[in-house]
Amino acid sequence: MPPFPGQSTTPGEPMETYADLIGCEDVLLFANAAITSTGQREFHSAAGEQRLSLAFLHSYIHGNYPDLYAATLALDVNDHNAALIIANLLRRKGGHQGDARLIAWRLARMSPPRVYRLFQELRRAGVNNRRTRALVRDWLAARPDLAFDAVKYRSAVKSAARHAHLRPEGELGDFLFAPFSRARYDTPVLEAWRRAHYDKNALYDLPYTVAEGFAARHGISRAVFLERVAPRLTRLERLRLAGAAERDGVRSEADLAAMPLVRLASYVLSLAADVRTRRRAELVAALRASAARAAGARAGTWGSVAAVLDDSFSAFGSPVKRRRPLAVALACHYLLEALAGPYRALWLSHRSDPLQVRPTGPTPLGRRIIDALEGRPGLLVIVSDGWDNAPPGLAGGVLRVWRRKLDPAGEVGIVHLNPVYDAGQFEVRRLSTMVPTAGIRDAEDLPALVELARFAEGRTGLAELRAYLEDRVAQR
Repeated sequence: MPPFPGQSTTPGEPMETYADLIGCEDVLLFANAAITSTGQREFHSAAGEQRLSLAFLHSYIHGNYPDLYAATLALDVNDHNAALIIANLLRRKGGHQGDARLIAWRLARMSPPRVYRLFQELRRAGVNNRRTRALVRDWLAARPDLAFDAVKYRSAVKSAARHAHLRPEGELGDFLFAPFSRARYDTPVLEAWRRAHYDKNALYDLPYTVAEGFAARHGISRAVFLERVAPRLTRLERLRLAGAAERDGVRSEADLAAMPLVRLASYVLSLAADVRTRRRAELVAALRASAARAAGARAGTWGSVAAVLDDSFSAFGSPVKRRRPLAVALACHYLLEALAGPYRALWLSHRSDPLQVRPTGPTPLGRRIIDALEGRPGLLVIVSDGWDNAPPGLAGGVLRVWRRKLDPAGEVGIVHLNPVYDAGQFEVRRLSTMVPTAGIRDAEDLPALVELARFAEGRTGLAELRAYLEDRVAQR
């Protein structure tokens, strides 16, 4: 692996002013929050606390660093925060000339349901300036199959068209605003929707979520419906329905290896322990294939790597984000295995089989960090929510002594990746000021987050961070 960020032989320029230090910390704090938090309940904080904390950060950064606020769209912020950033930028009068291009780039990479929800929120908020109408118009025009969208998200497409003062011509316009005005549609998906009202065979030509509603209206049994609709399911629909389909005696044949790593890890963790054992070869092969795809050309280039992975009870997450922190740790394990040369994984529970991890017990991070550092790896990655409690504070003490006394030259790179936003502290919880911490949501972002972590070490300033963000924007 190349020298760990912040560990290079040519250290960055020192901070010029205290304001630079504060600015750099503010933007990094916001970036970590925008990567990890989705405004939902976490193990240690309620949904209301998460949303209130996020709202404050968005307002603070937007007001004090408007240019950098927009530039954070080029980072790996999650869709929830990307939508909040876009809405705030569109509410602002004027705006930077490059904002529209960056917003359009980000909208093109967000899921359609999320974008349609954003458009509906803009309509409810009365944000209908020329920039907003142009963005809605251009995004709708770029959709690969707007007729498909009109069937699957009919009310949302109609709302977006009205908000942008658009009236689609021909069949699409009739379908949105007067769907039964035509005796027949030439567009297959529109005609399937019309026929599905009286012909139960037509519903199998519709998107799954729409077909499901028609199947219920026609009284079609779940098993029969899943059997016939299975060939038309998308990859994510196959994964989502895998468990339910098998209970109904239907094989969904989900392509597990093609799934994103954290989503796949979440699926694996949702299976009973005996099912994981029975399907071990299949599941491990899928996880490694997904990790290899994420690693790409970097596979095997990171040298010696050790990982401390949190499978304590708090890794359960919450009822709305069930086992999400543990899924991130499991996904990072397989990605680090692909990126590293020699690799050693240390779970807090001391389990040796990552496929059988489950959230249980306290969080003895300090002891496992000692175990990991004994081998003096080139890089130590800690994936944890940061609630070190067995005993409390040991991890911070170990890292402080290691950095100050045992490895002052920083020969061992250390980075803490935290999948959980701490609403009370307005940041992801840190283990030590001696070690950089970055928020993480998707394992595929891990290499970029290790790079971003160098700014959290205090060796580079706001100018360098601004240049980094501008470079990311230029690449979009």
